[in-house]
Amino acid sequence: MTKIAIVTGSTRPGRNNKGVADWVLSQTAGRTDAEFELVDIADFNLPLLDEAYPAAYQNYQNDHTKTWSAKINEFDGFIFVTGEYNHTLTPALANALSYLNVEFNNKAAGIVSYGSMGGARAAEHLRNVLSELQIAHVRHQVMFSLFTDFENFSEFKPTEQNAGTLAPMLDQLVPWTRAMESVRAEAAVAAN
Repeated sequence: MTKIAIVTGSTRPGRNNKGVADWVLSQTAGRTDAEFELVDIADFNLPLLDEAYPAAYQNYQNDHTKTWSAKINEFDGFIFVTGEYNHTLTPALANALSYLNVEFNNKAAGIVSYGSMGGARAAEHLRNVLSELQIAHVRHQVMFSLFTDFENFSEFKPTEQNAGTLAPMLDQLVPWTRAMESVRAEAAVAAN
């Protein structure tokens, strides 16, 4: 079965991110075309990137990196949940992505963003990072406004209109994820 991780983008105490990620997971409950799992980067205690070698070498020295690598290796695709900080993706997500390389290659991803402008700038910057990691990111994305989708800027209560954008993203992500499985299989054959 195709496995897709819903990856949180924040480790901050009191974060909005986990509520958004939990909601995304709840919305996937009835789907039978893939398995979805929440992967909370806060659970991995990743310090500011502390590996001596570039991630592409997979010469990991630290247990936290090895654990993060093993977890990400389990998945065929991803949904990244990012808030917008200073007109870009969250620092915690950028850091978590920087730890790995090969584990992300030739997989697919969708983006769920939020912020004062729906996290649009964060999503666009995240697309650049995903491209460098050789992740095929789908066009459809989900954007939530801090003004209309969060009560008191903290309790996630999506509007019907914005919540309705998740299903089209998932409908595009699942086939792309499956397609990338064959790309990885072909790459593995070519490498042997």
